[in-house]
Amino acid sequence: MKRIAIVDNNKLKDMALKKHIQSLCPVNRTGSDCMYFEDSKLLIDENLCIGCGICTKPAPEAIHIVNLPEELKKEPVHRYGKNEFALYNLPIPLNNKVVGIIGRNGIGKSTALKILTGIIKPNLGRPGREASYDELIDYFKGSEAQGFFEKLKKGEVRISYKPQQVDLIPKQYKGSVRSLLQKVDEKKELQRIAEVLELKEVLDHDISKISGGELQRVAIAACVLKKADIYFFDEPTSYLDVKQRLKISGFIRGLVNRNTGVMVVEHDLILLDYMADLIHLMYGKPSAYGVVSQPKSAKAGINVYLSGYLKEENVRFRDQAISFEARPPLSSRKEDLLTEWNAFRHKLGSFELEAGKGNIYKHDVIGVLGENGIGKTTFVRVLGGDIKGHELKGLMISYKPQYLESNDELVMNFLQEAIQKYEVQLIRPLELKPLFMRKLSELSGGELQRVWIAKCLSQDSDLILMDEPSAYLDVEQRLKLGRIISEILKITGRSALIVDHDLLFVDTISDRLIVFEGKPAVHGRVTGPFPMEEGMNKFLENIGLTFRRDDESKRPRINKPGSQKDKEQKRRGNLYYA
Repeated sequence: MKRIAIVDNNKLKDMALKKHIQSLCPVNRTGSDCMYFEDSKLLIDENLCIGCGICTKPAPEAIHIVNLPEELKKEPVHRYGKNEFALYNLPIPLNNKVVGIIGRNGIGKSTALKILTGIIKPNLGRPGREASYDELIDYFKGSEAQGFFEKLKKGEVRISYKPQQVDLIPKQYKGSVRSLLQKVDEKKELQRIAEVLELKEVLDHDISKISGGELQRVAIAACVLKKADIYFFDEPTSYLDVKQRLKISGFIRGLVNRNTGVMVVEHDLILLDYMADLIHLMYGKPSAYGVVSQPKSAKAGINVYLSGYLKEENVRFRDQAISFEARPPLSSRKEDLLTEWNAFRHKLGSFELEAGKGNIYKHDVIGVLGENGIGKTTFVRVLGGDIKGHELKGLMISYKPQYLESNDELVMNFLQEAIQKYEVQLIRPLELKPLFMRKLSELSGGELQRVWIAKCLSQDSDLILMDEPSAYLDVEQRLKLGRIISEILKITGRSALIVDHDLLFVDTISDRLIVFEGKPAVHGRVTGPFPMEEGMNKFLENIGLTFRRDDESKRPRINKPGSQKDKEQKRRGNLYYA
């Protein structure tokens, strides 16, 4: 059986431990050097490794021995180094198509895009040696990738790339938004694109002074202002609210024509389905290896991803299928009331939040939808008592904020309560054990999010308030999070109010909806809570879209604007799941 070995020497710094692990290897005991040292790094010879797994037990977070699917006959397209991450196969962009990529964090999606855009030179599994175009053409002989690399070799493909980490832009560029975009404006369309992407008001702002959502739209503008045959977008909707996400998705779809293609990595399943014509699934083991599947239609690709089984490749990459159910509307009686708030107004500088009277029932999960800058976070902070004056009285409240604090406290200490009470319900499904000995300040955005979610859900409370819990999480983690929250609330009998921008996550978790209306940064109005159908109809009317359920997976899908289904649902006034 073909296997790879992953050794993270950054997590394995104790030389005495390294030597102890080496001494345990049964192959080494026969006189062969299966485990050896190179420049003080502990390494494993994959050709000699028998896959016994003994070496992983003393350092389960640093060493992984992974058996590869039998279908992987070739060497990887790229390997970062000895005993480091390996990527197999590549997604291929096509003219007149939006090609989507779906997969977990750490599975190689950004690596694939960086190879296609020339940022990373692939080595065909030989670390330290770049592959030539001729080698790549030969490696991909007979596939769509062969034609792509032939065009690259001849200089016939112009590429533009929007990277994932837009928060790095202010560190790389100084000056105003306008000056940055003028430098890349090969199409001379700065004013038009700024208007479409709602950037006109920030054009003269310093790039270091704008919000994450504005940075994302600036990065998208910089990408599309270049003349290109293929546009690459790595997570283009992070930091954006639902309305902006839908607008950006439509904008990206509009870029394709017979001479132009788009490739996009996206974790929001509803938006990926809306944007993409074709989808590549990526599977494997995060931080160890990733495999790119053959392309499928958007509908089929997402349904296969949810099923966890690739029939053509005969690969099961998840133990259980992810399914959705059309739930009946929640009927709550008045005697089930947990708490209520009275109508109030709250001024925050030039912004005013207005809320009508509302309530929360026992065992209630209320989703909150609305644009950025319209008061959702302010509302949650008011209810939780972080902003004084109109807080809910007589309740124990557990709160996960939007912006997460980190310090040098160990994760293990930070999560003491969760570890003691909810090992099975929180620690295992959120995959937190590998983080125990790390400091909060050392965690990635997704890791820190999962830690704070566990902290919030484990605390004794009557009501849980969560602000954007799906941020930084991959598609699988978001879907799993919905189930985790539901199970904890069922066990503890608590209620929750959850603000998020991922429509699929909100739809999956919520019994009722609060919908925010108004003008961002000026005035926000809290409407609801509504029964789910009424709330979603109200929200979808505001953004001009209709939803249906997929006939196979039952997941929500956006109807193509102007389609027969879209017109029919709008005519009946039933915008949400006809």
